[in-house]
Amino acid sequence: MDLRLNGRTAVVTGAGRGIGLATVTALRGEGMRVVAAARTITPELKELGAIGIPVDLGVAGGPERLIETALAELGELDLLVNNVGGGDGGAVGGFLSFDDDQWAGMYGLNLFAAVRTTRAALPSLVRRGGAIVNVSSNTARLPHAGPAPYTTAKAALTALGKALAEEFGPQGVRVNTVSPGPVRTAMWESPDGYGAELAASLGLEREQLVAGLPGAMGMTTGRLVEPEEVAALIAYLASPLAGSTAGADHVIDGGAIKTA
Repeated sequence: MDLRLNGRTAVVTGAGRGIGLATVTALRGEGMRVVAAARTITPELKELGAIGIPVDLGVAGGPERLIETALAELGELDLLVNNVGGGDGGAVGGFLSFDDDQWAGMYGLNLFAAVRTTRAALPSLVRRGGAIVNVSSNTARLPHAGPAPYTTAKAALTALGKALAEEFGPQGVRVNTVSPGPVRTAMWESPDGYGAELAASLGLEREQLVAGLPGAMGMTTGRLVEPEEVAALIAYLASPLAGSTAGADHVIDGGAIKTA
């Protein structure tokens, strides 16, 4: 299917691996010119022909520098994908185990990075009648299913998408949210990622935890979500084919959330 994105421009954050890398792959495959932001520009990202920008979006000033560079490299912007997030290292525990610095760090990466990047990109997106896709999490609707700083930051990000869609939709900018469930990324597959930490806290091997995760989460598909599946949804929402889709939160979690 031709998504009619050829020649258009995009900025993708958190692009070095996982969902971000898969999104850059999908958008480049549709002929888009892409600025890809990551703390580290990986060899896999370089191979895609995107313009890699090393930047820490969790600190003030990083998002603004990213968009300034993107505008200089690409001209006006047609798409912003706010994918950067995570920061879940050491985030195993209940509410009382997190101090102010951990809350601030989690919100900085999962919410304020998107706020600042969007604020910097919106003037260009308004001029182009562009689109924004925020990558949240199904835990925004299941805040008990993960560390409270992470899940509540994602809930705020989902609400931000609704607010932006309402304000900037009349100005021609479509804003949508994608909320994945557990995705086959380093978060779960890395030997030193969140999955490994969670498994250790439960007295399990990481492989054992990951194998049982779909069943524990009620995923009717019986498997983790693949990054490419999330990327395909993002690419569609970015395209003119989704021209009447705005202000929506698209859950892609293998059927884990049972409510309508």
